[in-house]
Amino acid sequence: MDYNSFLTRDYKSLITPPREAKKPRWTRLHVLLLVAVILVAGTVLILVSGEAAASKSAVRTALKPDNSHNNQRVTIPLSFPALENNEASTTPAIDSELTWLTVKVKTGDALASIFNRYQLNPMDLHQIMSLGKITSTLKSLHPGQIFRFQLDKSGQLQALEYEINRLESLIVSRLPEGGFEARAVQHALDKRIGYSEGTINSSLFEAGKQAGMTDALIMELVGIFGWDIDFALDIRSGDHFSLLFEEQYLEGQKVKDGPIVAAEFTSQGRTYRAVRYTNAQGRSDYYSPDGHSMRKAFLRTPVDFRRISSRYGKRRHPTLNKLKMHKGVDYAAKRGTPIKAAGDGKISFQGRKGGYGRVVIIQHGGRYSTLYAHMYRFKKGKYVGKRVKQGQIIGYVGSSGRATGPHLHYEFRVNGTHRNPLTVKLPDAAPIQREYRQDFELKTRGLLSQLDMHTRTRVALNNN
Repeated sequence: MDYNSFLTRDYKSLITPPREAKKPRWTRLHVLLLVAVILVAGTVLILVSGEAAASKSAVRTALKPDNSHNNQRVTIPLSFPALENNEASTTPAIDSELTWLTVKVKTGDALASIFNRYQLNPMDLHQIMSLGKITSTLKSLHPGQIFRFQLDKSGQLQALEYEINRLESLIVSRLPEGGFEARAVQHALDKRIGYSEGTINSSLFEAGKQAGMTDALIMELVGIFGWDIDFALDIRSGDHFSLLFEEQYLEGQKVKDGPIVAAEFTSQGRTYRAVRYTNAQGRSDYYSPDGHSMRKAFLRTPVDFRRISSRYGKRRHPTLNKLKMHKGVDYAAKRGTPIKAAGDGKISFQGRKGGYGRVVIIQHGGRYSTLYAHMYRFKKGKYVGKRVKQGQIIGYVGSSGRATGPHLHYEFRVNGTHRNPLTVKLPDAAPIQREYRQDFELKTRGLLSQLDMHTRTRVALNNN
């Protein structure tokens, strides 16, 4: 091919024209396959929708009461132990939007750190702590205590329950109008009457322990009869005691011992009996069966002592080394041991007084006065003119003045005359008032009968 022919050549004719796309040809087989696919898909959809409808129907049926079989839907509301004054609970009712969060207090926890840990609103905490004295207990938490927070679906606090101890809880509830309210809940205790008895062989404490008594119960027994019996000097082997006392239970488990309600103590062949009575004003005290108070106007010993180091009467003075009348009783005790007011009265002197060292003198009405000497220091808040109650601490044992060691020198005076504190007849406290006499006999008769029954049983067993 020459050059001109090459230049004039029609190249378009050399290009293969594109093939036209073939139109699909629907054969009878294609149509049948398509129809089959549509039928199968439709059947599957119908089955799935039917199962969903059946499932919904089953749920509705399960939730709907079946009156034909007398079944009932049981709703268990959130409830807390009722208040003693039977106030209605203000805790929000449970619904499907509310949940409970239970938190145990850890070492070092404060309520603010608990709120922060669980992303609770600090403004709610501020409002709760602003409710006053009732929520002040939330300021000091102890490891192991339990909090329960009721939250709505947005996490907002609706209620708070704080278990202060086994017997008391604090309930805080959000108010519909905003803010919170708080109330204390006292868990009701089941009270039962227990009985214990023992015979002293070595000591009252040992006999009490063998009888299953707690330290507190033993000390309460001493407190009841302590005006008539000197438990440091009068106790002998063979002395016997028996008592009825409250046992307090919560949900079937014993929580603690309550007060002694009736008791009997036989010391050196002489028997003393006491019964507990609460008057209309709510004041409780112990009385003999004939209504005389077991409590005397004065304590026989105003300090817990180790021994009597010097008695009332003539003796050779330990520092002056000459015979001298000892006008009181010396109770040897550890330095710092609390000294109690022997009776109700008013402090007439407080300060240093020669060889007595640091001294407190209490005037008890017009006839009686008591003196407490050789103190280590005085009780803060007690001063001349201050009235004190029987058993209140007025100072602490020391060895100030002329003393060879720590002890309390105690004097008892009647109309200014010294009397032996160990033997002086102490005046009784007031007996049962006339208007309470019938009520006293009615309430104490059953307790004394129970005590009599146990005593007869014990005597019968001993005779056999």
